[in-house]
Amino acid sequence: MKAALLVIDLQKDFFRSERLQSLQSALTDNTNVLIDTAQSKNIPIIWVRQEMKADMSNAPLGDRKEGKSFVVAGTEGAQLLDGLQKQLSDYEIVKTRYSPFFKTELDDLLKKLVVDTLILSGINTHACVRMAAIDAYERDYEIILATDCINSWDEEHHRVSLKYLSGKITHPMTNEEIKLLS
Repeated sequence: MKAALLVIDLQKDFFRSERLQSLQSALTDNTNVLIDTAQSKNIPIIWVRQEMKADMSNAPLGDRKEGKSFVVAGTEGAQLLDGLQKQLSDYEIVKTRYSPFFKTELDDLLKKLVVDTLILSGINTHACVRMAAIDAYERDYEIILATDCINSWDEEHHRVSLKYLSGKITHPMTNEEIKLLS
């Protein structure tokens, strides 16, 4: 197994909901534990961020129709959460859609790194994490869902998405289980 860790959308604007605000500290701490594990195993870390133009012209259609403005490049809301252990040697992918594979260089990077397994962490389980898992599955990657390090603004969406992804598409694992992987 040659793995890479994807840390998806842990950006300030995505933590505006009351539910994610209440989970922010635990998600940050758990993600840092997972990062420590990845570093100790020489697993490359790829930070996936969503970034939009100020006029939102590159945002998904539904968001443009609703007039939403979020994760605008250069704003505080587009920045990673405080306290995350991002290193200069880590990789970064900037996306404009739910999937980190859509019109990005992620697949090329994974091929260059000779990766066959992705460890997914971040938010939202029902949107960006789910799309990352499905698109990775369609590209024949093995997928581990880091269950201590993912969640959604909607608890029911999170639960249903975990159930859908578990088994055939992904292998859900806790941080402790991931530590034991060789």
